[in-house]
Amino acid sequence: MRFPAESLRLRLSRGEATLGSWLSFGYTPVCEMMAGMGFDWLAIDMEHTAIDFGQMLQLIQVIDLLDVAPLVRVGANDPLLIKRALDAGAHGVIVPMVNSAEEASRAVAAARYPPAGNRGVGLSRAQGYGAEFPGYKAWADDNTLVIVQIEHIEGVRHLNEILAVPGLDGFMVGPYDLSGSLGYPGQFDHPDVRNALNQVQEIIRQGGACGGYHVVHSNHDELQRRIKEGYRFIAYGDDMVFLAEKLKEEGGFVAETRKDLLRNPTI
Repeated sequence: MRFPAESLRLRLSRGEATLGSWLSFGYTPVCEMMAGMGFDWLAIDMEHTAIDFGQMLQLIQVIDLLDVAPLVRVGANDPLLIKRALDAGAHGVIVPMVNSAEEASRAVAAARYPPAGNRGVGLSRAQGYGAEFPGYKAWADDNTLVIVQIEHIEGVRHLNEILAVPGLDGFMVGPYDLSGSLGYPGQFDHPDVRNALNQVQEIIRQGGACGGYHVVHSNHDELQRRIKEGYRFIAYGDDMVFLAEKLKEEGGFVAETRKDLLRNPTI
């Protein structure tokens, strides 16, 4: 794997805003197209997709070789899943459904080698297939990114305690699960969901916290709004969603064109 001097973790620690996206398909050509769009980072979703570990490795290779930071949203706050993602060469992990400081501490420990944590020491792609462990460890100790997802109202209630965990680099709001935890899945304008997001906003306004947000659907206005709100780790879209949106748009055009042809078959 590549060891960039200007790692994503370093950039975020300096207060820079970064823009990334999500990968739900396990296809390297799609990944290559996404990596060429100008994003700072791409996150491979290993929680809600059918991507397997072999595909994850190949996607990381493509992202890495195109000078974009490869991240993995692991399927759970599990040391094995975190270790496998990092050993494959991910520059960091996004850990879902973290609701307490204790859960955040477990995620950080799983991503750090001893004595800072309890990450298992093995050899794989990240370690140069066994030839570059010392160099990788030196880089990983300073540059491995750990982001936790705040996607339940309990996580919002304990966000200040979560952010106080040593070694944690930031958090990312998962809007769909957060709305679901309040009983209103997908209803982002519901007063209870808005109130929860306002609580997160207040913590960001207090300064110091690296907050993230996933703008799932193509919406330029919302993207600009989240940037202005102070989010610095922003995911925009998803390969699957981008395709679905474009197919829906073109499908409407095709349907109207077919109606015209049926009305005037000799055109």
